Amino acid sequence: MPVSPSLGPREPVPSPRLPFDLPFLGLVVVAAHTLGAAYAWNAVMHGRTPQGTLAWVFSLVALPYLAVPLYLVFGRRRYRGYENARREGYGAISDVAQNLHDAAGEFIAELPEQFEPYEVLESLVSMPFTNGNSCRLLIDVQTTFDAIFEAIAHAERYVLVQFFIVRDDAIGRALLARLVERARAGVEVCFLYDEIGSRQLTRSFRRTLRRAGGKIRPFSTTRGPDNRFQINFRNHRKLVIADGEVAFLGGINVGDEYLGRGEMGAWRDTFARLEGPAVQGVQLAFLEDWHWATDEVPAWNWQPRAAADQNQLALVLPTGPADQLESASLAFVTLFLAARERLWISTPYFVFDNQIIGALELAALRGVDVRVIVPQRSDYRVAWLAGWTNYDDLTRLGVRIYEYEAGFMHQKLILVDDDVVLVGTKNLDNRSLRLNFEISVLVLDRGLGSEAAAVFERDLLDCVEVAEGALARRPLYFRFATRAAKLFAPIL
Repeated sequence: MPVSPSLGPREPVPSPRLPFDLPFLGLVVVAAHTLGAAYAWNAVMHGRTPQGTLAWVFSLVALPYLAVPLYLVFGRRRYRGYENARREGYGAISDVAQNLHDAAGEFIAELPEQFEPYEVLESLVSMPFTNGNSCRLLIDVQTTFDAIFEAIAHAERYVLVQFFIVRDDAIGRALLARLVERARAGVEVCFLYDEIGSRQLTRSFRRTLRRAGGKIRPFSTTRGPDNRFQINFRNHRKLVIADGEVAFLGGINVGDEYLGRGEMGAWRDTFARLEGPAVQGVQLAFLEDWHWATDEVPAWNWQPRAAADQNQLALVLPTGPADQLESASLAFVTLFLAARERLWISTPYFVFDNQIIGALELAALRGVDVRVIVPQRSDYRVAWLAGWTNYDDLTRLGVRIYEYEAGFMHQKLILVDDDVVLVGTKNLDNRSLRLNFEISVLVLDRGLGSEAAAVFERDLLDCVEVAEGALARRPLYFRFATRAAKLFAPIL
């Protein structure tokens, strides 16, 4: 039959074109599941808890496209990069530590019998208790900054500064102005800040200090190819050291909100001012961080000197995710198990594992007066909700939990019995226990214990007590929210 000239020959119909290349897609699928299986193996070999390991293995095998990126950020248990830098700089830093140990020989203390339970902490942090120290609590934020500014103004050789959060606001610029003045006067200024916590710090702030002759560096947890995704580790330390003779450490960061100028209103926090051999312990912790950030081991003052007005026993407790053991968690457990009569705790976050809660429960069962002050309103609502899951079990055993109403409670302070005080940067949450670099000082002294007790008693006047069974009486949606928040406890 002849072809109709009006229609002409038919064009072949093209096959439908897929928006992706099937062989390439197959390679992506195979690669994703191979990576998922490899990281699942890693989770089995290095997981901290059976529950967490099982969750990672299931998600990495079943949903590798989502789980692999999450594992790269949140999956590591230890901060290998910092550990490697520690080993690489071990020679120079260990020489400093050994020389310091030799120079501090006359100050190394033998603990009285009632303090023997705390001797284990010396092995935990590889530092000794020393005598000849003076520790003073600074319980007002403005007073704290005034004291820090005074120490900076009197520094003649160097000033070391480290904060988790630094803002280019009124208080930040006030600190900067004083550091610039010292740097221009020939004083060495070394400023370290966390790259995540201070991500909004302006270039102008950094440039101003550098042009004056100061050094300012980020503590970069993502430094090095093996650590590129490790934003989960943070350096939460806050400290200032002047000439190796006076040191400050505690919970306050550099920002106007800490002076009550933010959404949270009044900010309740505490710093410690140290003199004596313990200052060199704080400085040694800063040296390790500075070495990680710069590869430098500067020549600072490593000659300890006794404080003029006190003779307190003190131990500096630097902890972090590069430690061989979970040193922060073990330090808290040591304190809680050693309590005989009183265990008073002030913390902004109350999220931890069974090891910590078990130590609190045992203290309550021994008849210890256990009291915990937490904020009624938190800047981190998920952590606040997760903390509520512990309230009913603890209050049932006699633990008294108080919510601070007069602002935001950000203080990290512990009083054990009448003469053991811990103050510093450590929160009672899993982030401080396992993911953050932290620092605190433990002081064994009845006078400081009385001072800390007075701080607690004053704060309790601004608190309301959480009644036994309070969570059970809350609405169902609130109870569900607390349980859901608890699922994120390992990274809170």
